[in-house]
Amino acid sequence: MTAPEAESLRIRPAAPHPPAWRAQAPVVAVVALGGGAGAAARYAASLWWPAHTGGFPWTIFWVNVAGCAVIGAFMVVITEFRATHRLVRPFFGTGVLGGFTTFSTYAVDIQKLADSGHLGTGLTYLAATPLAALTAVWLAAWSTRRALKWRQS
Repeated sequence: MTAPEAESLRIRPAAPHPPAWRAQAPVVAVVALGGGAGAAARYAASLWWPAHTGGFPWTIFWVNVAGCAVIGAFMVVITEFRATHRLVRPFFGTGVLGGFTTFSTYAVDIQKLADSGHLGTGLTYLAATPLAALTAVWLAAWSTRRALKWRQS
């Protein structure tokens, strides 16, 4: 074996990678900022349109439905029609819309309705919210896809 052949068989150390936290820190930061903004918007909505004790929690219902519709349209735009900065999706999709929509308030509202003797309203809310939210995502994605294809042609 000659010297050049022996040199080519040596394993070279890999270039050092930055720590994982450095790569993820901007993502965590934008999710936190967006989440705070989304949660503040949801809280503002609940202050402007408070739910009546024992009544259907319309505010949180519409917050969840609207947030799901927006995420349906948003995901179509950023995944199928337009390239965006790598932090747009975590900021808006996970942060803002994740903070705006709420599963925990939905669950607490159902519990409060059941505990106060409004089981029928609670069960209606339990079924209506996911049905309306999933329908909103599907309709928004479908109509956004259709509108953007029409616009391109």
